[in-house]
Amino acid sequence: MTKPSLKKTVAIIPSAGMGRRMGSRKKNYLTLLDRPVLAYTLAAFENAASIHSVIIVVPSGDEPFCRDEIVSKYGFKKVSTIVVGGAERQDSVQNGIRAAGSGFHIIAVHDGARPLVTPDIIDRTIEAALEHGAAIAAVPVKDTVKESSGGFVRRTVPREALLSVQTPQAFTRETLETAFRKASEEGFMGTDESSLVERAGFAVRVVEGSYENIKITTTEDMAFAECILKLRAGADK
Repeated sequence: MTKPSLKKTVAIIPSAGMGRRMGSRKKNYLTLLDRPVLAYTLAAFENAASIHSVIIVVPSGDEPFCRDEIVSKYGFKKVSTIVVGGAERQDSVQNGIRAAGSGFHIIAVHDGARPLVTPDIIDRTIEAALEHGAAIAAVPVKDTVKESSGGFVRRTVPREALLSVQTPQAFTRETLETAFRKASEEGFMGTDESSLVERAGFAVRVVEGSYENIKITTTEDMAFAECILKLRAGADK
């Protein structure tokens, strides 16, 4: 086994969510300007120098559509595997980890519904994971944050140390597998991969993300994403 193969990075893109706040439509297949949301996400990973392979996780039965109408249609060469997701996001990512096998040193996880991520954010997160073992993209919280109880404000939470966490999140394979194994043994379900890694006792490095790196959750998010893409297109002219 050669050392370079140990430093390879695989990206797992969970895209098995139904988008309940989008009228139960599969949000990753919605058309954003001229192509599906997922196609923008995959393009960023295709163009990221740190990524060697991509695994997409989709709902059962969607494999042919994803392969033919997204991967093949837009020429994504780094996509190596399309696997079926599970009941929860954590299950879907676990399926992606199993599909990745042991040939990668770093595993990155990124929401399929974050189409505005850039290759720069991806590469910097991978670089931090290589150095520290675990890294996440995040931005400082802008708004004042309050804790409520029974419909009334309980207290104002100091926001200086608060972060709005994004993806990608990247980890050494051993770190992520250990975190998932511990969570499975204890029946713990986290909201993201970092929460599992933190719970397993590993330190997680924070990498500067972008306020543009939004997750498509509502119809308003689609409108915001279109505006950002149009601004980017104008800046490139």
